[in-house]
Amino acid sequence: MSLIKSISGIRGTIGGKTAVNLTPVDVVKFTAAYGTWLLGENKKKNSNHKKVVVGRDGRISGQMVKDLVNATLSGLGIDVIDLDLSTTPTVEMAVGFLKADGGIILTASHNPKEWNALKLLNDKGEFISGEEGKKILELAEKEAFHFADVDALGKVAANHQMLDAHIEAILANSLVDKKAIAAAGFSVVIDAVNSTGATAVPALLKALGVEEIKVINEEVTGHFAHNPEPLPEHLTELSRQVVAQKAHLGIAVDPDVDRLCFVCEDGSMFGEEYTLVAVADYVLSKKPGNTVSNMSSTRALKDITMKHGGVYHASAVGEVNVVNRMKTVDAVIGGEGNGGIIVPELHFGRDALAGIALFLSHLALSKKSTKQLRNTYPNYFISKNKITLENNIDVSSVFEKIKSKYKSHPVNTEDGLKIEFDNDWVHLRTSNTEPIIRIYAESNFETTADNIAMRLIRDIQESII
Repeated sequence: MSLIKSISGIRGTIGGKTAVNLTPVDVVKFTAAYGTWLLGENKKKNSNHKKVVVGRDGRISGQMVKDLVNATLSGLGIDVIDLDLSTTPTVEMAVGFLKADGGIILTASHNPKEWNALKLLNDKGEFISGEEGKKILELAEKEAFHFADVDALGKVAANHQMLDAHIEAILANSLVDKKAIAAAGFSVVIDAVNSTGATAVPALLKALGVEEIKVINEEVTGHFAHNPEPLPEHLTELSRQVVAQKAHLGIAVDPDVDRLCFVCEDGSMFGEEYTLVAVADYVLSKKPGNTVSNMSSTRALKDITMKHGGVYHASAVGEVNVVNRMKTVDAVIGGEGNGGIIVPELHFGRDALAGIALFLSHLALSKKSTKQLRNTYPNYFISKNKITLENNIDVSSVFEKIKSKYKSHPVNTEDGLKIEFDNDWVHLRTSNTEPIIRIYAESNFETTADNIAMRLIRDIQESII
């Protein structure tokens, strides 16, 4: 498996050969490149202060990777604030709380246990830009590092208060109605998928006044009880437990707690695409404005935004692209159809904890059951598929052939290839995090969405041959 270098960070499988997998040598090299870039940025700002926040999810390799990252930053003369087991949004907010110069999150998000990654943040606690990432990759390629003398080594200090600070910031948000949530008396089942959600989500719920909480897959071992991507086919145990416990809802997060989805009281899926739709509906009812999601997300968000008098905008896939578009159009809420909620009043990053607080506020104030709330939204169906890429496949050539085949239909090439068929659409793009082509298709009818996706998969296969 090749290392994957993108705006989502440096990602790969643990073990194997250097420059092919994410080995200790590669961890040190890319950390040194990031630290060197950070030192260069500080010089431009005439600042001698160098401080980086580091946190990790519950992966098996997390401790090893963290030790390498901390030691490398220290070797460059950079001080490290070590949050250890944490969440991606907590690390992002901690950069601001602690006035740090950057941050590194050690997580491969929804990827299986053999993967890990370095997600790199700027001094705002946001993912670095594509241009900044390019500079860091160039430094890594040249190994243009200069380590500190012994008297100038950085210090590593532990900090275990940032989750509490993160939760306090969420509770302080004017749209989070703690009183209504506590009065609703919710019973909740959480699937923590053996990572840091086992700590973070119950802590948030307790702070919101939720008393009946059951956690499954709660031991933070990194041995994920199921595929860690929070998709319906991976949440069958959560669904069974919600029904068995007679809970009001189930909550599922991914290993680093930036993706979020819900299960209704009858065990059915609320739908990860509708996490953002429901939260946006609530936010827009209190604070009208614009919204943003990526172009692989459901058009239900556009429907909801128009209902509240706002304007919907689509971005290229990737959190940094969504954030940039949100800033451009001054969006009040945004995110991605994979269950990623971005609340700009808190920070420009996907935050499952913030999403939970806003969703529960909406649910409590609506006086509806989770299923009833879901039924208030339009039913669109997205068929999500992927094709694994072999080495040396010319994806651009494949896309050009498909574009030519469907030239009579509206086509958007901003991010891969998006083709519209009247009210339906299909989006083809290479993944930022895996060696695959993703094929997403949406329609009012599930079979139609599946058929569109299957047709395009055949087109891709024929174009490769």
